[in-house]
Amino acid sequence: MLKESVMFDKRSDYLYDLPEELIAQQPAEKRDASRLLVVDRSKDSLKHKVFSDLPGYLREGDILVMNDTRVIPARLIGKRPTGGEVELFLLHPVDATTWVCLAKPAKRLKPGGKVLFDGGVEAEILAYGEEGRRTVSFQVPYGEFRAFLDDVGKTPLPPYIQREPEKKDRDRYQTVYAHHDGAVAAPTAGLHFTPELLAGLEEKGIQTARLTLHVGIGTFRPVSVENLEDHVMDRERYIVTTETADQINQARANGGRIVAVGTTSVRTLETITDDKGIVHPGEGEAGLFIRPPYRFKAVDALLTNFHLPGSTLLMLVSALAGRDRILVAYQEAVRQQYRFFSYGDAMFIQ
Repeated sequence: MLKESVMFDKRSDYLYDLPEELIAQQPAEKRDASRLLVVDRSKDSLKHKVFSDLPGYLREGDILVMNDTRVIPARLIGKRPTGGEVELFLLHPVDATTWVCLAKPAKRLKPGGKVLFDGGVEAEILAYGEEGRRTVSFQVPYGEFRAFLDDVGKTPLPPYIQREPEKKDRDRYQTVYAHHDGAVAAPTAGLHFTPELLAGLEEKGIQTARLTLHVGIGTFRPVSVENLEDHVMDRERYIVTTETADQINQARANGGRIVAVGTTSVRTLETITDDKGIVHPGEGEAGLFIRPPYRFKAVDALLTNFHLPGSTLLMLVSALAGRDRILVAYQEAVRQQYRFFSYGDAMFIQ
């Protein structure tokens, strides 16, 4: 497994120039028609493909590990009793109808305060939190809380997508295998898969395994320090079943590669794998900061999208492929006018 020999421990080590027009504002017309940049570490080569070519780079016995979290419509627009507009962005649940939220404008939402939503739903501010966070109890008089979200909530598109969510985003900002509600951001590497492509992989003898990591808003939080030793990762909830762990361990024992679909799968796998390479089931919170010269315990290859300059996600892929190699690949992607970020194109590192 490649190990970065140089310690790149500054945020500025992971910057690159990206023209704003390359930031994808809309999804591709077809999921698997996105472009695919194949980074071959053994040959130190780059190849330009389309996502539907991916099966040609996988081998019988490989196992794709996918994050099956489901994005919830986490943006809620309501009003204070005096009429002022309020946005509550759901972060994580306390119980079935109580959530920690990011509130805007937070200074006007004090404990005991109310927020009113369409349909007669009322929310009460219970407690303060740091950085605009509030603990909020939703009084839902009709049906389940999820029905309220479906009626009132908006798809939580990333801040660099500079438009309001549209109806199509409910489907396209979601993987076709999404299952467990809880994410406020999509595991975007998985957005390129179609049911037909997944069926073709199975026919070729390439397995898929599912784990769950509920992607939080911290995935978009910029690194605000130059010295990476001072950066603290946000923690995200994960669940890995015994069935999934056994499936991955068996694939590795049989000589297959563990191919992570997205950085969220990487963070989960590296959290639950011991120093002998054995994957263990369980539930917990992943807060691992993966950057050079990290040594991988589980992941052999990675399917990922392109990431923001100076981000922890760019640092993670640099730990796997080498920082210099990744920056060269990104420069080539810019030159070839790939589409970047959540709705953008993909990269396969093998």
